[in-house]
Amino acid sequence: MIRSEIIKSLIPVISDHFVVCNIGLPSQELHMMDDQSTNFYMLGTMGLSSSIGLGVALAQKQTVISIDGDGSVLTNLGTLPTIANNVTDNFILLIIDNGSYGSTGDQPTYAGQKTSLTAVALACGCENVIECQAEEAAEVMQKAIDSKKMTIIVCKSESGNIPVPVITMDPVIIRHRFMTELTKRNT
Repeated sequence: MIRSEIIKSLIPVISDHFVVCNIGLPSQELHMMDDQSTNFYMLGTMGLSSSIGLGVALAQKQTVISIDGDGSVLTNLGTLPTIANNVTDNFILLIIDNGSYGSTGDQPTYAGQKTSLTAVALACGCENVIECQAEEAAEVMQKAIDSKKMTIIVCKSESGNIPVPVITMDPVIIRHRFMTELTKRNT
């Protein structure tokens, strides 16, 4: 399975939750398949989906799921020790590890070579780290949501992309509708 197939399989599981989605193709795929006000699409700032998701989770009570890629996590390795040291049980980080920088042409990442993001997360002190295969993503995500425990999921997948349209929605609109929905659900 490639990333877009994983995202499609996750939609029935995550659509009732707040989702902060990684820059580039992952955001475009989620937007194309399931655009809604509870999705925050990253249109810039590679590597910050996990950091933004953690911050949102720390600031309120709703479940927040960050969908990130191995390439983005590798560009912001500081996020894993930050997550480990700021436990909030309403946060789930899904790292779709396809061993490549998918949005820029599938150049290989170190996660596709010697570096294990599962081992890195554990070494940083993350306590609930689960590695799974792409076909298991929806089931593992549902269990993580049900556990109400902060979880890092490293989902191993194949590299590959599908054609998707560019997100033309203004970033200010994306932020506004996301924050409005958060405020509504937290009152």
